[in-house]
Amino acid sequence: MSGRLRSLRTAGLLAALAAVMTGPTGDADHPLAGIRGSLAFPRVLFFAAAALVLWAALLGRDRLRAQTRTLHATALGRLAGLTGATAGVGADGADADGADGGGGGGAGAAARSGATWLSGRRGAVLGHAALLAVALAVPPVLPTAAQQALVSEIGIYALLALGLNVVVGYAGLLDLGYIAFFAIGAYTTAYLTSADAMPWHAPWQLNPFFVLPIALLVAAVAGVVLGGPTLRLRGDYLAIVTLGFGEIVQLLANNADGVTGGPRGVFGLPPLSVDLPGVRYSWGLDPLPYYYLLVALIVLVMVVFGRWERSRTGRAWTAIRQDEVAAEATGVATMRMKLLAFAVGASVSGFAGVVVATKQFFNPQSFGLQASLLVLTIVIFGGMGSRLGVVLGALVLQGTAFLLRDTVPPADRFIYFGAVVVLMMIFRPEGLLPPRAHRPRGSGLSREEPVESARSVDSVDSAGAAGTSRGAADQTSPEVVS
Repeated sequence: MSGRLRSLRTAGLLAALAAVMTGPTGDADHPLAGIRGSLAFPRVLFFAAAALVLWAALLGRDRLRAQTRTLHATALGRLAGLTGATAGVGADGADADGADGGGGGGAGAAARSGATWLSGRRGAVLGHAALLAVALAVPPVLPTAAQQALVSEIGIYALLALGLNVVVGYAGLLDLGYIAFFAIGAYTTAYLTSADAMPWHAPWQLNPFFVLPIALLVAAVAGVVLGGPTLRLRGDYLAIVTLGFGEIVQLLANNADGVTGGPRGVFGLPPLSVDLPGVRYSWGLDPLPYYYLLVALIVLVMVVFGRWERSRTGRAWTAIRQDEVAAEATGVATMRMKLLAFAVGASVSGFAGVVVATKQFFNPQSFGLQASLLVLTIVIFGGMGSRLGVVLGALVLQGTAFLLRDTVPPADRFIYFGAVVVLMMIFRPEGLLPPRAHRPRGSGLSREEPVESARSVDSVDSAGAAGTSRGAADQTSPEVVS
């Protein structure tokens, strides 16, 4: 099938999906009445025209992307030239001028250097700072319901997605029971902070703020306990085992009435507070203080993971994700690195469990498979391996769910949710904001940086061996090599 026919098929399917989603609904006696009404004569013409417009957009998107990249690079270069961003811009221009014998080469070098500077490290810092300023300034003017959604639906899931991103995005390990560590953090908080929340409680109660590091440690230990016997498995087998672990934790929380309180859930925990000499503050029940706490935690986690990503540990995770056998053959301690990824991801999930336990009611149904799949969807939607991408993924997906809450029946919300994910997978399968190394070549958003090989993780010197193997390959026939 040619590219044009595939684009036409995609446009037609999307238009039909939009027609059905926005049309009348059927009932138990006439389940297809909604589809017939959605594709009735007056409506079908409108959506057929929309399909043709979408088809034209799909055919012209490649040309539009190329033109947009050209304009983007030209604008960045001219802006850098006008502001005199760095002294290196002038130096590059002088070099190019001397090499090409004209001012055109210097201008081109200045544009390239300016674009590199603005879209590089400093540009990224300015972009992150602008996003942080918006995140801090907008919530106070929103209604209370929106502030509550920012905390319980967007902020919590953004923090959870950052933790799962270490496991799935960095190390390439498919974990379908990740939400179990969220439950462990929440129930640890209930056990240590209140004598009335659960039948089983500690003999003494702690301030919830000081439970944060304890819950983090307990969740990390649980991650190591789970990962020790299971991380020798790979692929689908690992996913099945972690799925079983998540289901076991939820069933234990639901059936152990004498320990967790069972399906009635946990409520009445004291809110987060700090009570030290000279420092007293309580987060109370208002969602706004919790929102700013979550913003601080998300920024802290992003900074720490960013440093980790550029360290030897991050390079080891990258090597394991790309080829675990090759990584192990070149000296990477794969089992230890995978255990570390599991422990780090679990600790962030336990951290989020403390916040949600002190903020709102929770029960075992809060930690089901659906929650695990939602966090995984956010990571894939935002871009596996991208810290900012998974945060934006949580904002888009959970924000969409919040906006549909009052306008779409509960049974139909997942249709819209799925449509957003399907559209994303069609038009941008690498995610909303993928890491730089995974962005399409020439997209204007990427500065290709070679990923260091697995050998660089443990400084294995293989130059002599490489030379020997090349010499042997020169003397070997193609049939033997293949």
